Amino acid sequence: MEKANWWIAKYPENRRQSAVIPILWLVQKQEGWVSEPAISAIARLLAMPQIRVYEVATFYTMFMLEPVGSAALIQVCGTTPCMLRGSDALIAVCKAKIGPKDKLSADGLFTWQEVECLGACCNAPMAQINDYFYEDLTAENMVQIIDDFAAGKKPAPGPYNGRKTSEPLGGATTLSDPKLFDGSAAKAIKIPNAPEKA
Repeated sequence: MEKANWWIAKYPENRRQSAVIPILWLVQKQEGWVSEPAISAIARLLAMPQIRVYEVATFYTMFMLEPVGSAALIQVCGTTPCMLRGSDALIAVCKAKIGPKDKLSADGLFTWQEVECLGACCNAPMAQINDYFYEDLTAENMVQIIDDFAAGKKPAPGPYNGRKTSEPLGGATTLSDPKLFDGSAAKAIKIPNAPEKA
C-alpha cells in the first residue's frame, strides 16, 4: 500500500485517478497478473468506477488479466523482421514445450504469447521474457532458456550470438576510436556568442 500511496501522492487530489496505470503495474508485479478483485480494489482506492479501471487494463496489452506462468511469461515477437529471421522456430519451440499460446502450461510454470513488435528489430528474432529482452535467438537457445527457467535458473538476457547490444556481429566498424565520439576526450571548443564563464 505504501508504494500505491507514493504513486497517488504524485498527482493532485482531484486527479488521483491518474495513478491507475502505475498501480495496475504494481499489482501485476506483486501477483503476476491483474485479477477482477484487484481491479475492484484499485477502483475503490482511486475513487473511480470499476469499469474505468477495467477499460485501462484491457486497453494496454502489458496487463495480464489471466494467471500467467510462475517461472516465465514468454512474449515472442512475430512481426516481419523477427519472422524473416526465424521467430517461427521460436514459436514452434514454445508450442512444443509449453502448449497453446495465451494459456497457462500444465505445470503452471509458463505462459507464452506471440506479440507485436518489441522494438529490437536489429536483434531479431527475439523474445521478451518477464521484463527482459532475449535477442538473436535460435530454436536451440529457446529450448535451453525454457529448460533453465523450468529448473529455477535465471538465464542471462541480451543477445545470444555473442555480440554486444546492437553492434554488428563482427564488432563495431565505425566509431571504433573513442576519441571520435567520447565527448570527454574532445578538446574544448569556442562556441560563438556563448556567455563568458563567471
